[in-house]
Amino acid sequence: MSRPAELMRILLVEDSLADIELTLEALSGAKVANEVAVVRDGAAALEHLRDPATTRPDLLILDLNLPRMTGHEVLAAMRADPALKRIPVAVLTTSAAEADVVRTYDLGANCFLTKPVDVEQFIAVVQSIDDFWLGLVRLPP
Repeated sequence: MSRPAELMRILLVEDSLADIELTLEALSGAKVANEVAVVRDGAAALEHLRDPATTRPDLLILDLNLPRMTGHEVLAAMRADPALKRIPVAVLTTSAAEADVVRTYDLGANCFLTKPVDVEQFIAVVQSIDDFWLGLVRLPP
């Protein structure tokens, strides 16, 4: 069964319930219809991505500070896996450390965003991720 062309799939990898709720709220107002799956740790993210019964997401929004497996480890595993390496990854994390920015790009992230503390700014950042990655960019099949 094929999906409508306008339906975009997002995998949100985030352990904070508050950030999950804010992200889902921001994505609910998107111009493009989104189907969002949420996993709360890095190991679960890879299990989800590698599950043959799961459809590949169009975009992964990844926190770095995760239980069981860090966002850096998830990103490294994805980029080493031919079936996962082309999935765009937007890192959205509390870190603003230059070392995290450099390491994240070295591992193949497509963008790095620091989570704003202000709720309205957080929602605006998530909406900008959605607008850019799922509205403007041409994604691989």
